[in-house]
Amino acid sequence: MSRQVFINLPVIDLKKSMHYFTELGFSFNMQFSNDEAACMIINEQSYAMLLTHPFFKGFIKNEIADANKTTEVLIALSYESKEEVDRITEKAIALGAKEAREKQDLGFMYSRAIHDLDGHIWEIFHMDMNTLPQS
Repeated sequence: MSRQVFINLPVIDLKKSMHYFTELGFSFNMQFSNDEAACMIINEQSYAMLLTHPFFKGFIKNEIADANKTTEVLIALSYESKEEVDRITEKAIALGAKEAREKQDLGFMYSRAIHDLDGHIWEIFHMDMNTLPQS
């Protein structure tokens, strides 16, 4: 059985978040989007549901974490090359993201991380399986 992944993220300004992620190259399934939620397509099996705070709150009992103060999730997305990692990271920063840590180059894996507009951390990485150390 093929599984789908839906990552639910609270956002303060849904339209602003949709614009941000659209500019980074993502699209949305409008069939599952409205004024309270937007279904961002990551790939054929993975989606991020961007939910307004009041709508998100309807699914939980505890408080919504302030991702600018605490880390509730680390989302990692793979890209085709180191250059693509740098391109998407720099574009995200130009759109208002903040770098979450220094870039890491482990030879077989290159990564950078950003805080999106709501503080959620997205790790952007490239892994070259041909240079992966053999154990």
